[in-house]
Amino acid sequence: MLTIDAAILDAIVAHARRDHPDEACGIVAGPAGSDRPERHVPMENAARSMTFYEFDSKEQLRLWREMDDADEEPVVVYHSHTATEAYPSRTDVSFAGEPNAHYLLVSTRDPETTEIRSFRIVDGTVTEEPVQVVNAVVDPHAVQTYLFGQSPTTVDYECRAGS
Repeated sequence: MLTIDAAILDAIVAHARRDHPDEACGIVAGPAGSDRPERHVPMENAARSMTFYEFDSKEQLRLWREMDDADEEPVVVYHSHTATEAYPSRTDVSFAGEPNAHYLLVSTRDPETTEIRSFRIVDGTVTEEPVQVVNAVVDPHAVQTYLFGQSPTTVDYECRAGS
């Protein structure tokens, strides 16, 4: 289960909405081995694409060194899907390189609602997990609605070089 602070989740959604119609991407760092997402780091989508994201290599190297120095790791790797559901594509699965991370997807295809789902992706196997939001403040005047995945599922993708 991914447990995430409402303020961090709101910042991720704001980033996804701001970068729409391009995919947004970033990470949430936390203490190594803790599984606690604590520091939101929005990153630039070097691909500037509506259907693909890619961390800027220099920005990623700088951030990974910074996390290493602070004894942190990427607890959450996130990106948005601008025209499809919040579910990992074959490309997402093939590029998932952090086996301990939660892969959070945000769909911005509907301006009225935001679909948010979290997955573990290890060796080509995609497993959906529940999302628990903590420290949420209920605003009776809020318009934004979040939709979370309802039932965990597992899908195996066969990833081959050149596919």
